[in-house]
Formats: sequence, structure tokens, C-alpha cells
Amino acid sequence: MPSCENLTYVHQDGRVVVSTLLFTTGLIGNIIALVILGKHRQHSRQQVSAFYVLVTGLVLTDLFGKCLISPMVFASYATNRTLTALAKNNTLCDYFSFSMSFFGLASMCILFAMALECWLSISHPFFYQQQFTKRRVVLIFPAVYTCSLLVCSMPLMGFGKIKQYCPGTWCFLDMAHEDGTLPFSVLYATLMVILVFAVMLCNGSVAISLTRMYRRQRRVSNANLSEGTRSHFTHFTEVEHLILLTLMSIIFLVCSLPLTIRAYIGALSPDNRDNEDLKALRLASVNSIVDPWVFIIFRTSIFRKLISMCCKMLCSNIGPGILAC
Repeated sequence: MPSCENLTYVHQDGRVVVSTLLFTTGLIGNIIALVILGKHRQHSRQQVSAFYVLVTGLVLTDLFGKCLISPMVFASYATNRTLTALAKNNTLCDYFSFSMSFFGLASMCILFAMALECWLSISHPFFYQQQFTKRRVVLIFPAVYTCSLLVCSMPLMGFGKIKQYCPGTWCFLDMAHEDGTLPFSVLYATLMVILVFAVMLCNGSVAISLTRMYRRQRRVSNANLSEGTRSHFTHFTEVEHLILLTLMSIIFLVCSLPLTIRAYIGALSPDNRDNEDLKALRLASVNSIVDPWVFIIFRTSIFRKLISMCCKMLCSNIGPGILAC
């Protein structure tokens, strides 16, 4: 596929059906996820946890991103004009690239906040109870949006270049270097890698802490074996949060890794393969579509029964008193 950087009409390889399907799937998924979160808040006997506040913020961020970006794609297809041709001075192209990078970074930061919250609640419960109040959790969102705004505004200020990709309905950071300087896409990709690594580190620490709790409880429960009783693990909620976090982290890693690789290739050994850049860009955009559906599937009774069955199998193989079975 030839370069579409200066194209004024939508390339013939463009498929509006695919864009419509992706937008509809993402929109429906986010709405259903918000309904589930609303019902959880109504039926929760206790105060809604910080984790679910962060999940709600993540779903809303994905929803706003989808609603603010997709209409420009449809307008481009409807008029058969590219983003650079729809507005003067590449205004729409700059806006599209900024929105893509902003909502991608903001979502990753919120995911990191979720992992950090889970880690603090398990590894440092006293500090978590004293410092991680609901009011402070809400303040995470303006902090995340402000930091993402500052970082993603840099290309608009001259640090970095924005490029239009085929079929002319996408704009994002130019991942090829020029004048011997590293492109902004490398900084953006590196920041995403650091956040993914931090999320994985928090999840691993939580898993280790929960394993230690299992072992301690197993020692206690062994004393009750003669009475035929079985102790239940009291941190099953944290186990559920860890599983959900791990699934979302893996999906984000899979979706963002190709874009990261392409950014480093463009900086270190540019091959001018715009088609590969476009594939990586599209895959990165899929993350905001998949995230709410992962949460929806995770909240279904079938999935929870599957987790319970796995726990029972694990209990029977390892020993009683390890998990809440």
C-alpha cells in the first residue's frame, strides 16, 4: 500500500463496514459495562470499593475516546475526503492523533492505578486504609488526564511530527526519524512500556502476597481437619480483582506491543512500511473495544462459576483451607 500522507481522497482499500463494526462493538460494550457497574453500586451492601471506581473511570475514558474519535472517521468516509482535506492546516489530523495518544495513555495510567490500588490493599493494608480514601481515588482522574494532556500535547508544540495513514481516515505520530533525532513516538512507546511493566510488577507482587496468605491460612486450617471443617480464604475479592487486572494487562500488552515495536523500528532502522504501521495502530485501538467486554464476561455468572470450579479443583489437589471454595 502506498503512502497516504498527502492523500486528499479516501484510499480504495478503506472499509467503512469494519470501522462501523468496531465502533458499534466498542460503544455497546462500554454501555453494558456501565450498566453492570451501576447495578453493582445499587446492590452493594457496603460502600463501592476504590477498585470499582477506577474501573468505572476506565470504561468512561474508553467510551469518551470512542465517541470523540470515530465520528471523524465516518465523516471522512461519507465525504470521500481524508482528514487532512476536511480541514485547513491539518486541524482534524492533529486532533485525531492527539485524541488517539491521549486516550491510550490515559487508559494505561488508570490501569496502572488499578494495579497499584490492588497491590496496596494486599501488601500494605494499614497504609491503604489510611491514605487510599474514596475522595483521593477520585482525584486520580484529573491527575491522569493532566499528565496525559501535557505529554500528548508535545507534538502539537513542535516536538514530534503527526502523519496521516492509509486509507486517509487515520492520523497518528510519525514513527520515522528525521535529522538524526529520535521521534516523539519513541518517547510515547517507552512510556507505555514502563507503565505495562509497572502493572505486571504490581500484579506479580499481589500474586506473591496472596500465595503467602494461602500458606498461612493452610497452617491454621490444618488444625481443624480433625473436626471436618474447612477454613475459607477471606481475600477472594482480591483474587477476582487480580484475575481481571491480569486479563486486561495481557490484552493491553498484546495490543500495544506491535505499535511499540514499530516505533522503535522507525527510530533505529526505518523501513518505511506504512502498512505495518497502520496494522499496529489499528491493533492498539482495539484495546479500548476489548476492555469493557472483558469486564462484562468476567462479571457473568458462567465465568464466576468457572473460577469457582477451578478453585475447588485447586483446593482438592493442594489441600483444604487454601481458597474460598
